[in-house]
Amino acid sequence: MVTLFHPASPQTAHISAVFTLVCAIAALVLLTVTTTLLYSVVRYRSREAEAVEPRQVFGSQRLEILWTVLPILIMTGLFIVTLRAMVAIDAPQDPGQAPDLIVTGHQWWWDARYPSGAVATEDLHIPVSHRMLVRVESSDVIHDFWAPDLARKMDAVPGRPSFLWLEADRPGTYTGYCSEFCGAQHAWMRFRVVADPEPDFDAWLRRQALPPPGATGDAAMGARLFQSKKCADCHEVLGLSSATSEKGPNLAHLATREFLGGGILANTPANLSLWLTDPQKAKPGNRMPNTPLSEVEIQALLAYLENLR
Repeated sequence: MVTLFHPASPQTAHISAVFTLVCAIAALVLLTVTTTLLYSVVRYRSREAEAVEPRQVFGSQRLEILWTVLPILIMTGLFIVTLRAMVAIDAPQDPGQAPDLIVTGHQWWWDARYPSGAVATEDLHIPVSHRMLVRVESSDVIHDFWAPDLARKMDAVPGRPSFLWLEADRPGTYTGYCSEFCGAQHAWMRFRVVADPEPDFDAWLRRQALPPPGATGDAAMGARLFQSKKCADCHEVLGLSSATSEKGPNLAHLATREFLGGGILANTPANLSLWLTDPQKAKPGNRMPNTPLSEVEIQALLAYLENLR
């Protein structure tokens, strides 16, 4: 994987160093064995002109010692290097320690909650060159949080929080995945980590904690429908709903997102309409029920959702 040779955080730099060392040792062993084999094939091949067989060697104490001691030394060295990398990248697994960010896996999306009260779904923001302690949880089955450029894999196990360091050396957008099979839409449980310069991160965090602008016209009608159709029982919206995101994704600032459904669809009015009218077609297996809606109600709900900025 190209990512391993271009780490974007101190944590992945340690992983990359161990991986590179293992590859180098494996390549050296392969070269040594292949060269020795080819030499033996050529040097000791049968020759018609020679009636006498080559001298047979049935044992060598020196060789036995060499290929016993050498692997032990290699494995000891790899153990020490790996142990040092683990110490450098592993976060303290202390449930009592306050995290900088709580990431929760659901079937099939991620959300992130910040101490300020801000909530992000699928796009997590972090400040550049600032190590964040992330608590990883699951609300249903076992998931696996993995942003290959930035951090090690970490299982999200129901009822057992885990911790990892999340950090980026440079600004950018880094793709993440669930790397533990968790159901029908496991492949579409993606997220992105957006690393911002600290002033931009602080500004984003302030915006994310604010309620959406006031709704008027069709958007106001959509807000009322959002309540009457029981959407707020599953989806949290700042200033409107107090539901937790255990049942459905948080919809705060939905209109600013680039993708829907863990990356399965682009965030467009047509795709939002599909989610409202036929959620199983949009993402088979998801838990959103089909709700009968008239065309007027669909347009009003779309206006409201597009107002969530």
